[in-house]
Amino acid sequence: MPAGHILALDQGTTSTRAILFRAPDLVPVAVAQQEFQQHYPASGWVEHEAEDLWETSLAVMREAMAKAGLGPQDIAGIGIANQRETTLVWDRRSGRPIHRAIVWQDRRTAAACAALREAGHAEAVAAATGLLIDPYFSATKVTWLLDNVAGAREAADRGELAFGTVDSFLLWRLTGGRVHATDATNAARTMLFDIRVGAWCPSMCALHRVPMSMLPEVRDCAAEFGTTDVLGGAIPVRGIAGDQQAATVGQACFRPGMLKSTYGTGCFALLNTGDAPVASRHRLLTTIAYQLAGKRTYALEGAIFVAGAAVQWLRDGLGLIKDAAESGALAAAADPAQRCYLVPAFVGLGVPHWDAEARGAIHGLTRATGPADFARAALESVGYQTRDLLAAMQADLGAGEGAVLRVDGGMVASDWTMQFLADILGAPVDRPVVRETTALGAAYLAGLQAGLCPGPEQFAAAWQLDRRFTPAMPAAERDAAYAGWQRSVRRTLSGVV
Repeated sequence: MPAGHILALDQGTTSTRAILFRAPDLVPVAVAQQEFQQHYPASGWVEHEAEDLWETSLAVMREAMAKAGLGPQDIAGIGIANQRETTLVWDRRSGRPIHRAIVWQDRRTAAACAALREAGHAEAVAAATGLLIDPYFSATKVTWLLDNVAGAREAADRGELAFGTVDSFLLWRLTGGRVHATDATNAARTMLFDIRVGAWCPSMCALHRVPMSMLPEVRDCAAEFGTTDVLGGAIPVRGIAGDQQAATVGQACFRPGMLKSTYGTGCFALLNTGDAPVASRHRLLTTIAYQLAGKRTYALEGAIFVAGAAVQWLRDGLGLIKDAAESGALAAAADPAQRCYLVPAFVGLGVPHWDAEARGAIHGLTRATGPADFARAALESVGYQTRDLLAAMQADLGAGEGAVLRVDGGMVASDWTMQFLADILGAPVDRPVVRETTALGAAYLAGLQAGLCPGPEQFAAAWQLDRRFTPAMPAAERDAAYAGWQRSVRRTLSGVV
């Protein structure tokens, strides 16, 4: 393979990161990262300033290039991974968004989603999109923007507005408005895309009253997405995938039955199901894992809305820690006799409950409960929720029980958290050498398109294990702890008194 470099842009929910990789072995050579402000204008609402997304993206890409001492002539392509479902609408002439980005965590359209379900649309939505009707996805966010921003619907009807997830918006800015496109994995998260046909669905657009003129062109994950000149010279954009699908690629989960879980702001587990979409009987999502050379590979996905965000809450909301890295040590100091459960339904609950109205709760408090117990409950909640996801996958496909789980994301740096995860699952947990697999997957897609990286089988052969965590908790203790979690969740669900 020829040598070169790939610039991966990982635009996440709370920070933006750029990593420069040397190809073809995809060794990281420089990293830059910036956090940006979260906006909570009302209970359950979450927004981002679009300019923060753009400016941090531009800044970290420039910083990574400067750290590596590389110029645009040294970079064969840019790969983009992005927070999915987060919704932007912008004016085609000016490029300015009509409103802040509505983040995937946002729950403002819960009532609209309930109305769609009550009107009997759930089956048609699932059949076309593989998704459940929920505020999580983009479609009802677009509808809200068109109905609540003055003049927006009229402008959309005139063809003056563009819709996109974060990748589309960044690509528009990178190419100076020349390219309005996305990839199949991001399109599959909008609730407007027919994942079996591989095209925007007219009936879904009509249901949500979204003009099809707003929609971006859909391309493969590894494709030519245009050229940017904002980094000092011409660099092609050659890969795009939603962050969880990019992590699936980065974890080399190319064979049916392979399973990965990413622990960032939220947690997302994807199980590769091959070239046929599998309809879940247990409220999992059917989605596109990746699309290469026009061929779609599908996955079952389980979504947890709050994982690392619970650690941020310990830090920013409660002031119990100064740095997220302190959470594991604090949790380890908790009283083993205390069994405290945090159900982190700050923005509702995902799989298998899909309860947009649920809100967070802590169960099992006593006068002896202290900061260490809060930390332990926050970290343990991630393990419990993951078990919920894998139990649903096991019930759908017989996968999950005893299967090896490949993990990645910021939380996997905590040995304490990963050991608890293995304990509560009763299954091995594999942590890779390269933990930023979202950026790695984006880089691989761009490198594949550039001809710098090998095919999927060769890439998978190069995957390296850092550490395997094996279960050490007695089965009786595991079952008792999980039963307590299930009781706590039942008490937290909306409509339960």
